[in-house]
Amino acid sequence: MKKIFYTLCSLAFLLSGCHDSLLNPVPESVLTEKNYYNTANDIDLAVLGIYNRLQTRKPTDYQILEVPTDNLYLSANTLIEGTPEMDMLSVNATNPLIAAFWETTYNGIFRTNAVLTNLDKPTDYASGEKEQFEGEAKFMRALFYFDLVRLFGDVPKVTGILSVEEAASIGRSAEDEIFALIIEDLERAIEILPLKNAIENGRANKAAAIALLIKVHVYQQNWDLAKAQLDRFFKEAGSSFSLVSDFSSLWKIASENNTEVLFSLNYIDGSNGHNLSTAFLPNSGVIGIASRGNEIALPSWSLHKNYVEGDRRKSPTITEWWIPPNTPNVPPIWYPYVNKYAVPHTQGQSGLDLPILRYADILLLQAEVLYHLGQQQEALNALNKIRARAFGNSDHNYTTASITNEQDFFHVLFLERQLEFAYENERWFDLVRSGKFEEVMKQEERLFNHANQTPVKVTLKPQAYMKRFPIPQRQIDQSAAGILVQNEGY
Repeated sequence: MKKIFYTLCSLAFLLSGCHDSLLNPVPESVLTEKNYYNTANDIDLAVLGIYNRLQTRKPTDYQILEVPTDNLYLSANTLIEGTPEMDMLSVNATNPLIAAFWETTYNGIFRTNAVLTNLDKPTDYASGEKEQFEGEAKFMRALFYFDLVRLFGDVPKVTGILSVEEAASIGRSAEDEIFALIIEDLERAIEILPLKNAIENGRANKAAAIALLIKVHVYQQNWDLAKAQLDRFFKEAGSSFSLVSDFSSLWKIASENNTEVLFSLNYIDGSNGHNLSTAFLPNSGVIGIASRGNEIALPSWSLHKNYVEGDRRKSPTITEWWIPPNTPNVPPIWYPYVNKYAVPHTQGQSGLDLPILRYADILLLQAEVLYHLGQQQEALNALNKIRARAFGNSDHNYTTASITNEQDFFHVLFLERQLEFAYENERWFDLVRSGKFEEVMKQEERLFNHANQTPVKVTLKPQAYMKRFPIPQRQIDQSAAGILVQNEGY
């Protein structure tokens, strides 16, 4: 299926995405909206401009969603500003990674609001086209705000186009208000978006919108509402999706568009790619993949040791034995590195699509919801679908005999989430919402001596306030006095 080229619409980017950050928008006088948003094609390009913001941000999300967890730690030669503080849980309000995440995400929200504000202007929509564009925009706004509220808590709520003065006077809205907007946007998106097989790959669809709404209700611990949306998913959209039999096929370009991916971001090798296929590789590269690697971060032993023998998710996630390209005839070296995104690529930019929502997540969310609703066996059945795919059989399935209480169940649930979604930017959120952030991060183990295969515990000091990141200081500085209040602890 044809890929969507998010970055070809430079005119749309200029007009719908001119605001660099929430509190530093380009004055509206530079826009030429009178000459734009007048046709359906204009709106289409502007919608693609919304996706571009997530497409740009996603390949670096691991720096704030995996590096500060027990999944990943920095290599000794990492030079990316702000990552050492992430790695050691010493983030402050001036961290450039936090600021970039905030600004790119709000830029996406501004692009969304520009589309929704101008949606009624064109008169040449094909049947259903206007509704599709509205649904895509509202899905993306919900996704952006879901990321923001989970990371920062109370955040500014913006649903229209702001002037410079208006932007500077917008304060933080309560989490409940942000979640209400997210739910409202998703419910509307579900009503008007087409099914995945009726829309181009790389664009939002009905199943993705329902899936995201399930996830939102789970994060709010609204178990009955989450169950209602799960039922809706399987009734209205779920028949098109299933787990792929081979976990590794999810991370191959030839099979990236498959029955498991509900929504993904498109990339093209070289011209419109991402650097994740280079980011984790050893400096000297990997034979058949790339001649050089950036070795930004390495897999923590805390994750590594949780893959038991026979788990087929391990080898597509972590490679243990490495052959240096400059000495290809020597025996392999035990040098674990992340290889989940390691596909052959050129110019440091690979074309592997990045999944945002997978059917596996639906099953694990279903297990979580059903257990909370007292349906223990049904919850295990959903969990064991993931387990059986991981091992290729039912020999390692969980049973009511081995899972005897709530503590046992949620331990294995979040373990399966860690193993299934390693380096897909779920771990930070799962640590926070499970209430295990402080406990787990005090026990993180890393591999400081690869030659001796020696795990070493690191001394980290996680604190309860760290479950929320600081509001970027430059946003506070650009706002009117006292408008943006910093999170506790920073």
